[in-house]
Amino acid sequence: IGEAVRAVLLDAAHTEMSDRAEALLFHAARAQLVDQVIRPALVMDAVVLCDRYGDSTLAYQGYGHGRPIDPLRRLIAYATDGLLPDLTIYLDLDVRQGLARKRAGAAAEWNRIEDKALAYHEAVRAGYLAMAAADPRWLVVDAAQPPAAIHNQIMARVAAALRITV
Repeated sequence: IGEAVRAVLLDAAHTEMSDRAEALLFHAARAQLVDQVIRPALVMDAVVLCDRYGDSTLAYQGYGHGRPIDPLRRLIAYATDGLLPDLTIYLDLDVRQGLARKRAGAAAEWNRIEDKALAYHEAVRAGYLAMAAADPRWLVVDAAQPPAAIHNQIMARVAAALRITV
C-alpha cells in the first residue's frame, strides 16, 4: 500500500500536486510502512534499514518547500507512532553532482521530485545538513569520496551502533 502511494507521489505526470498534499501522502505511505514492515521486523529483533524515513519529509517538504517544520514533526511522530531511527546516514554531495549521478544511472527513473528547480534541491541539502548538525544520531559522509572510503565510514558507524566487530 505504501509503495502504491509512493508511486503516485513520484509520478512525473502529477505536476499539479500541492506541497501540503505531497507531505500528507508521504506520511500516509510511511505510516503503512511502519505498521506493515518496520514494527513487525523490530518485534522479531531484526535490524531495519530504510533508504528514507521521517527526516526526509523535513528535508524535502519542510526545507525544500519552505513549509513550517514543527507541524511536519508532529505529523512524522503520528505517522511513525513515535518510532525514531537509532542512526541516520546522510551521503552528502554537491547538488549538481548528485543530480548528474541520478541522471546517469542506468536503472534510475527521473521522478517528479528530482525534476524540481536547483534551488529546491539546494534547500533540501541545507536542511539535511542542518538536521545532522543538531543531532548526534547522524553520520554525514562525503559522497564524493571513493566508494571504498564511503563503505568503511558507514560500516564503522553501523558496527559501533550494533556493538559488533567488522
